[in-house]
Amino acid sequence: MEIIETFLMPSAWIALLTLSFLEIVLGVDNIVFLSIVSAKLPEEEQPKARIGGLALAMLFRIALLFAISLLMKLTKPIISFNMDWFDASISGQSIIIFFGGLFLLYKSVTEIHHKLEHKDDSVKTGSRKSFWGVIFLIGAIDIVFSFDSVLTAVGLVSFNEFGYAGAMTIMVTAVVLAVLVMMLFSGPVSKFVNTHPTIQMLGLSFLILIGLMLIIEAAHLSHLSVFGTTVNEIPKGYIYFAIVFSLLVEFLNMKLAKKK
Repeated sequence: MEIIETFLMPSAWIALLTLSFLEIVLGVDNIVFLSIVSAKLPEEEQPKARIGGLALAMLFRIALLFAISLLMKLTKPIISFNMDWFDASISGQSIIIFFGGLFLLYKSVTEIHHKLEHKDDSVKTGSRKSFWGVIFLIGAIDIVFSFDSVLTAVGLVSFNEFGYAGAMTIMVTAVVLAVLVMMLFSGPVSKFVNTHPTIQMLGLSFLILIGLMLIIEAAHLSHLSVFGTTVNEIPKGYIYFAIVFSLLVEFLNMKLAKKK
């Protein structure tokens, strides 16, 4: 019942569409990696390796979503500070969100630097590998790729607004939709984003925004007060609006560039 009520809310559909887009953009690196590694296999086995690798990525992300979401229920304060100028009650939930925000900031800034420096991290494909060896390699790297995806989902979808069941449904649906799109259009999706690097740069810029928002949310959940000023949560609607508006401007620029 809670899930049905969630999808009757316009904000739930906005969250789902926004998150699905970001999951696809963030998954492009995964697609590129899959293409490089699967090239080690005979040609007839490469499509199966790509599908299998993306299916593994989906399972990892869903499992990680549930794990992080359960950890976020640790709302009881672990450490409390009560000083003249500084007050805070730090819980397990706020610690997870804080370090998640730091991770997103680190990942997005280093990735932007990496792209601006035009560093080549391609994998040599001279040797042939076994099918299961390639799948194992893909599975191992999927764990790394899953963290920014899952933390982005947790940052964008509010448990307070949609409830636990509703928020989890939105996040899992977005992950499944994104992976299905990548399975169906792995080649065209990769080509589109790589030929329009501003789309990928937008996605990474949104990660910086979401990372900062998570850090502020962690301070809000800790009831942080400095010199009597309490840190307030940033409404998710502001983030959705910024993302949709930026994408609209970018698509208009792309259309204008095509005409020229």
